[in-house]
Amino acid sequence: MSEKTVAVLGATGVVGQQMLQCLEERSFPVGTLVPLASQRSVDAGKTVRFAGEDVPVRLAEPDAFEGVDIVLGAADDATARALMPEAVRRGAVCVDNSHAFRMDADVPLVVPEINAGDIAAHHGIIANPNCATIIGLVPVWPLHQLAGVKRLVVSTYQAASGAGKPGLDELVREIGCVAAGEPVGESKPFQYQLAENLIPQIGGFNEEGYTSEEMKMLNEGRKIMHLPELRVNCTCVRVPVVRSHSESITAEFERPISVEEARAALEAAPGVKVVDDPAASRYPMPLETSDQDLIYVGRIRRDLSAPEGASALTFWCCGDQIRKGAATNAVQIAEHLV
Repeated sequence: MSEKTVAVLGATGVVGQQMLQCLEERSFPVGTLVPLASQRSVDAGKTVRFAGEDVPVRLAEPDAFEGVDIVLGAADDATARALMPEAVRRGAVCVDNSHAFRMDADVPLVVPEINAGDIAAHHGIIANPNCATIIGLVPVWPLHQLAGVKRLVVSTYQAASGAGKPGLDELVREIGCVAAGEPVGESKPFQYQLAENLIPQIGGFNEEGYTSEEMKMLNEGRKIMHLPELRVNCTCVRVPVVRSHSESITAEFERPISVEEARAALEAAPGVKVVDDPAASRYPMPLETSDQDLIYVGRIRRDLSAPEGASALTFWCCGDQIRKGAATNAVQIAEHLV
């Protein structure tokens, strides 16, 4: 593959840093790296480490995209909305991890294990889905191919670092306060203290009482799997875990599917590792799934609440939301581009 000039927008953040690591690990053909960040980072003289060198961070502005082939976006929605179109005007193709373009009709929303073919329809921007959506859909997809999924009931247990470096730093601070017997005080960016607690709110609420995070699984899942009628009921919970999201998923299918058939399909699926031995207390957990790119799946069982004649299964999955849920998925999309 010919070498590319690759810009990482938001290169000093948690996801941006992980993108750099994934580019190196996967031997992506980076000829020139252009790390972009805010004026504050530039003023502080920040650098990023890549291929054994310290690369100075440049200001994220329109002219910074001159000569860039591929942009990996790890910035907030407002920054993405302002700068990604500027990069496209200068000839770059953008893979954006923000929420800004995900539901735009002319922007592909891609999980490569599911709908890599949609990449070819891009008009300069390709959207990376929400982390919890990616982690849940990677194992749902092979089951859908086997039996046709029509309904999902999902509960997510999302790590503090899903809120970026501020979330990670806040959990560490709170754990330190609790260990020292000191008051935690005000918690930011969370609504309440997260240490020793669970918070059943990620994002704002709509008129139906669902949060923005919960609606992503519905809206993004329909778009990615090309299932406009897919029914999804989701509850998202922030948990005091440093890294890796976990999900409990009940899937209802159009056709019969046994536990044995589901397990075989998952064992053969790309991006999935089956860890399912209840007798030996073996099942996916955040500690085991952090710092790698597979979605672990276990606790595969028949849904005992399904009406007679219905076909439904329940399973548990875990995945690193910074890697496969964000950075790695973006790099995989970029690999398809080259």
